[in-house]
This record gives sequence, C-alpha cells and structure tokens, in this order.
Amino acid sequence: MTDIDIDIDEDSDKEAVDRARGRVAETITDLIGHTPMVRLRSFDRAFPGIEIWAKCEFLNPGGSVKDRAAYQMIADAIESGALDRHRVVIDSSSGNTGIAYSLIGGAMGFKVTLVLPGNVSWARRKISEAFGTKLVFSSPMEGSDGAINLCRELVDADPDKYFYPNQYANESNPRGHYLTTAPEIWDQTAGRVTHFVAGIGTSGTVMGTGRRLKELRREIEVWAVEPDQALHGLEGLKHMASSIVPGIYHPGQLDGVLPIGTEEAWDVSEKLSQEEGILVGHSSGAAVAGALRLAKRLVAEGKPGVIVTVFPDRADRYFEAPTAKRLPGP
Repeated sequence: MTDIDIDIDEDSDKEAVDRARGRVAETITDLIGHTPMVRLRSFDRAFPGIEIWAKCEFLNPGGSVKDRAAYQMIADAIESGALDRHRVVIDSSSGNTGIAYSLIGGAMGFKVTLVLPGNVSWARRKISEAFGTKLVFSSPMEGSDGAINLCRELVDADPDKYFYPNQYANESNPRGHYLTTAPEIWDQTAGRVTHFVAGIGTSGTVMGTGRRLKELRREIEVWAVEPDQALHGLEGLKHMASSIVPGIYHPGQLDGVLPIGTEEAWDVSEKLSQEEGILVGHSSGAAVAGALRLAKRLVAEGKPGVIVTVFPDRADRYFEAPTAKRLPGP
C-alpha cells in the first residue's frame, strides 16, 4: 500500500509505472491493495445497459479484502504509539482478518493471538497457525459474537499484555478502504461507477469505500448485503438485527440494505465458478446476488449503470480437511 520510488523520466507512461508497482515490493505489506477488477459478463448480459464488475480482493497477499483493514489498523496504532514490540496483537475474527493480522505480524515482527469461533474452517485455522499465531476458540454455537465476547474477557484480564485493535469499532478499519479501495474503484472505472455493493461483516468495506465514493460523486449509490435471517450459512457476514452491531456501522450513510438468502448466495457462487471460472466464497455470491437485484431494478427503470462489488476471498478458505478413512484389508 505504500508507494515505491521508481527512477523514471517525467514523460514515462503511467500505465508502465503502475505495472512496475504491481511487481516490485520492499516488503510483503507493500503488495496490499491495487487489486484488479473483472467484468462478470455471464451475469450482466441479461441486463442491457448494465455493467457488473467485481474487485478481486482475494489477490491481496493474505488472500482477502481484510488485508487492507488490518494493515491500516496496525499502521495507525504504531504511528499513535498504541502498539509497540512489547504488546501482543489480539482480536476476534471469523478467519480472514485473523489471517491478515497473522501475515502482517509475521512481516512486521509482532506476536498475534486470535479468538475464533470453534466452527471456523480448517483451512483458516491452518493458515493462521502457519504464521506462528496463537489460536483461542470460542463456542461454535455463539458465532462471531461469542468470539468478540471472549476476546474482550482476555483483554480485560490482562490489559497490559495486549493491543486490541477491535476491528468492529476501530475507525481505521473503514479508513483503509476510504484511502485505497474507493480511489482504486474510481480509477478503474474511469469515474463511471454508479453503484457499490458489499457485504456486512465488520462493515468496514462498505462504509469506508462508500463514504469516499460519495465524496467523489454524491449520486453514487451504496448498498450493503446481509443474510436474510439470523441462522444462515454465509460465513463472514452478519445479520445485524440479531448480532452485536459494529460501532463503525452507520446505516444512515447507505442507500439501503439487501437481505440475501443462503441458498441464493450459494447458487450464485456456483455459477461464478462454472460460468466465469472464478472460485470464490459464499460471501462473494451474496454480494453478486445483491448486484443482480440492483441491475434488475435499473433495467425496470430504464436506466444504465456500472455496478461494482467485491470478492472478499477465495473458496479454498472454506475447504475442510479430508476425513481419514481406514483402507480395506487384503
């Protein structure tokens, strides 16, 4: 996310500079951001005058959109003096932010402890552990809220030991998207974006990106996507009415919230893999399902649109370890 000094003539092609920045980095954290976008033609061809684009956040070095928020929270804490080498970074996570903390901790020399729901995917556990992160598990029945509560208990019991970013209430979370995600979308669409759609987990992506896009052009609509019921199968997303509401979530700044069913999101995820060749998680399916609803509305109103959404991570984050089976005897 930091700029790299490149010795070039003033007349050098900007596109060549951008390509160089994408391939050269002093540290792994310099590769956070600057992710590409892809048009979803098998989806938008049914909607004349509508383009649907997705930002491929799974191409961040930590494999998810959460790299941006985690980096911003850590960088701002170091700058303010809230984080030093004597403290352990601790936070609750459903997996992706935890992996981002783990990568950044490894790169910058900080110890990390994560509090995860007991039913978090095997892949996310193993990736976090590979960075040397300590894992603590909360009740699987309590979801992300249970992890939040247990994390708070650990911090309260030993406040001098930990630096607690608290991704759900830390304004540096949406700030990371305000500073990076939104300007990238604006540039990549040449300022043509009309709608932005993203799922609600911490809400950092939709709040920070949306806030900046509306500053760039106030007519841009910003829509959040959430599960349509409390018991759902969309890992990483929150049903706000039944959850601890993040302190950074300000629904009054949105144009609306789109409730998406688990089955609908899963079906869209399957279509993305089979018709676009893009293997992403179910939260991505939910986001595209929300974009499709907006596309239908625009066509019904006879309006064109450039709808941008976000692919938070790849589907391999949700894979489970194979169950060991006894081989048949001779």
